[in-house]
Amino acid sequence: MSATNKARRFSGGVYDLGLHVVWCSKYRRPVLDGQVAERLRELIEQKAGERGWHIAALDVLPDHVHLFLKHDPKASASHVANQFKGLTSRVLREEFPHLKSRLPTLWSSSYFAASVGVVSVKTVQQYIETQWERPLKEGQETIA
Repeated sequence: MSATNKARRFSGGVYDLGLHVVWCSKYRRPVLDGQVAERLRELIEQKAGERGWHIAALDVLPDHVHLFLKHDPKASASHVANQFKGLTSRVLREEFPHLKSRLPTLWSSSYFAASVGVVSVKTVQQYIETQWERPLKEGQETIA
């Protein structure tokens, strides 16, 4: 898994959207190890594949998960987080009964999400602020 800067196309446009999502086990209990962690990775990769999302980085720690993925423009951060949390909670609790006995639910109800772009905030601000300073291309007219 490696980060990609390749823009993707769909019928309505071109996009390159990255999302960093972090979610924790309930009460930050260290239950994500060994076979549980291995199966969790498989499930996350499966769900990403089903949705056409590209995993750029994935790290499963004993009490939380870090996921960086490229997603489509129709998927909100909450949708992405809930797709992974819902599937993995259901399957892992079925396959590993000790998770049911130790926790009322596998995941805490919250998550962290941050958009990640190829271009920094400073670069975008500078681009917007200097629009009128750039020379016009040949054949381009100003709108008065």
